[in-house]
Amino acid sequence: MISRRQFISTATSAVAISSTASSYARIVGANDRVNFAVIGLNSRAYAHLSSLQANKKDVQITHVCDVESNILQKFADRTEKSMGYKVPTEKDFRKVLAAADVDAITIATPDHWHAPMAIAGVQAGKHVYVEKPCSHNPAEGAMLVEARNKSGKLVQMGTQQRSSPHTIKIVKQIHDGLIGRAYAANAWYANTRKSIGVGKPAPVPATLDWDLWQGPAPRVAYTDNVQPYNWHWFNRWGTGETLNNGTHEVDVSRWALGVDLPNSITASGGRYAYNDDWQFYDTLTVGFAYDDKMISWDNKCCNGMKTYNRDRGSVILGTTGSVLIDRGGYEVYDLKGKKTDEFKVGASSASQDLVGADSMTDLHFANFIAGIRTGEKLNAPIEVGNVAVTMLQLANVAWEKKRELRLDPKTGKIQNDPEAMKLWGRDYEKGWAPKV
Repeated sequence: MISRRQFISTATSAVAISSTASSYARIVGANDRVNFAVIGLNSRAYAHLSSLQANKKDVQITHVCDVESNILQKFADRTEKSMGYKVPTEKDFRKVLAAADVDAITIATPDHWHAPMAIAGVQAGKHVYVEKPCSHNPAEGAMLVEARNKSGKLVQMGTQQRSSPHTIKIVKQIHDGLIGRAYAANAWYANTRKSIGVGKPAPVPATLDWDLWQGPAPRVAYTDNVQPYNWHWFNRWGTGETLNNGTHEVDVSRWALGVDLPNSITASGGRYAYNDDWQFYDTLTVGFAYDDKMISWDNKCCNGMKTYNRDRGSVILGTTGSVLIDRGGYEVYDLKGKKTDEFKVGASSASQDLVGADSMTDLHFANFIAGIRTGEKLNAPIEVGNVAVTMLQLANVAWEKKRELRLDPKTGKIQNDPEAMKLWGRDYEKGWAPKV
């Protein structure tokens, strides 16, 4: 296995040879297609494929990449059916980043890979679409923003509601005074996830490169209840339901209120529904406090009791009324709770993971592609997307430490609590730590 330093050197050289003739030509020449590689091919990657297909007059897929051969082949077959041509497959993402014909990558891997892979991507001269959360921990998010700024490449985070026309419209109306001065938001998520049980040591499947799957994470032996989805609930690789789903509604809430990082964070909850290997909470209430505003997020991921008859959403409170926002539309209320306006695009507030076609993701990809081809402003550039991610990662720290965190609202760093601040970053497998 080549070292990280050797890889960056090789990939950078490959990009340097071709950048003027290829990548920059695509920025100037808006008629050229953008060459995409899709990396991490289980579940959410199918939404990426669907959105690339929806925008295929402007793109082509040149590579698909995954460390598990059966997942890789299944996705390659679907890509050929969707796009109408056969696409090369690759197990090692580093070979994809070294390819001169790749202009942009999409990342739908487990969370512990998001920032290290995205950082390597921009350092190799690629534009990056990275699923939320954009990082595993706050230190990585800050590094990714820095790496993007140094590279000049585009990085869009997959908070696709930022490209939802009805959400853009209603947030602007809130900013323009629709409900007076907006001062508070309550966001929520509910699901009926089952127990992941207690894992047993097992042989690594012949189809899986377990070492490369772990990548930057310190090594552990394989057990039978991690891959392909339950890694979300192990803190070595995942980030819990706060980052898995809370990112969306907390991002909408802070967007509507016009706030960034808070002054303080509290979090209370636990793993109550089952006794298993799940290392996060299944029930959690988080509070984000600002000088004159607040955001709360409520999570029930093992009990599907709805709020306002919705699995997920946000309510924005103002001095003259309120707005309920979800993926399916919005409703406007006066101070006494009387509905005064509404807009519906469909019943799309369900808590199930979006793994197929959806119009918001199509539009989010269209915005990213236009950013590459014509310089269109991104709807969720990494410096914007990373704010909600950092907030929720720090909510995890507040939950783990069982105390309120006071923050520097300019940087998000925890103040006067060195023990909590130790969780700002993480330990890495030797040779895999990202660097900027």
